[in-house]
This record gives sequence, structure tokens and C-alpha cells, in this order.
Amino acid sequence: MTPSAISFAATVFFGALSWTLTEYLMHRFNGHEMKGRTRFSREHLAHHAQPDTFAPTVYKIAAAVAVIAPMWLVLRTVAGSIGVAFTLGFGLAYLGYEWLHRRLHTHAPLNRYGAWARRHHFHHHFNAPHHNHGVTTDLWDRVFGTLAPVESVRIPRRHAPAWMLDETGLSLRSDFTRAYLLRGRFRSQPTPAAAR
Repeated sequence: MTPSAISFAATVFFGALSWTLTEYLMHRFNGHEMKGRTRFSREHLAHHAQPDTFAPTVYKIAAAVAVIAPMWLVLRTVAGSIGVAFTLGFGLAYLGYEWLHRRLHTHAPLNRYGAWARRHHFHHHFNAPHHNHGVTTDLWDRVFGTLAPVESVRIPRRHAPAWMLDETGLSLRSDFTRAYLLRGRFRSQPTPAAAR
């Protein structure tokens, strides 16, 4: 690789890392500390109350364009290709975050990272909302002292994702019994997984 290619790649990485800090700060301070006083906070608190609720995609696209387009324009003007690289890394990391966050709630993990990310995030959702604000990484939770290491997560039965339940829809799948514990009752009789 040429020095310019290495610089470009390093700047893409730095842009992605900058997104993870933005993710942490937005989640912790706007999502939680604003206590519903901003649109983002209201949507985030609704997601906590009903974890299969997500802000409409059109709002996420509008917010991304409102941030990334001016960032690209300013940084490209000021720093040229390095500014473009930073914006590319930031934007790609944001897209990765959105994809990962939805999958945490809708699909079973495929690997160790996916299993870790679900435990880390669900502990925040259901057990300790003042901890584990990072979704894609725990780096900033470590830096700012909000990391709560997790072995097992208590999940309210009414919020248990379908991928976590066995074919009856009433109990955990055997491969998730070490990572999760169901608590409480279902509000209504769930539809067995086989019928979904």
C-alpha cells in the first residue's frame, strides 16, 4: 500500500471510531438523560418500553443526511480526500450500527460477537439502563465507567424475542439458557414459533 492509501484507510478507521463515540454519547445523553424532551429521546424511550419498536426509517435517513452531507462537504473542502475518508468511515459505521441494532432484536446470533452484543445490549435494555450504552462496542462504556459486565440477562417474558424461544413459544431455546433467564408472565398466550 502506498502512504496515501494507508492514510486513507487509517482515516476511514478513525471516522468509524468517531461514530462509535457519537453512538455512545447520543444514546447516553440524548436517549436517556433528556428524559423524553427531544424527539430522539422519546423514540428511544419508546424502544425501551417496547423493544420491537424502532424509529421510522425515513427519520433515520433524514438525520443521517442532515449530518453526513454537511460533514462531507466541509471536510472535503478543508481536507480533501482525507475528509472524504473520515466521512466515509463515519457513515459506514452508522449504517453498520443501524443494521446491527435491528438484528440484535430480530435475529439469533451467528457468532461470538453477536452473542456478546445481544447480552451487552439486552442487559442495558432490561436490567441496567444506566450502563452499557455502546451497542457496537463497549469501548466508550469502559472509558466513561458505564460498563456492566454481563454473564446472564433477565428478560421479561413479554419482551423475549421470537428467536430466543423454543417451538412452544413459552420457554428459552436450550442454546440460550446460559445467557438468558425469562422472568414474569406473558401478557397473552404467544403464538408458537412453528406457527409463525
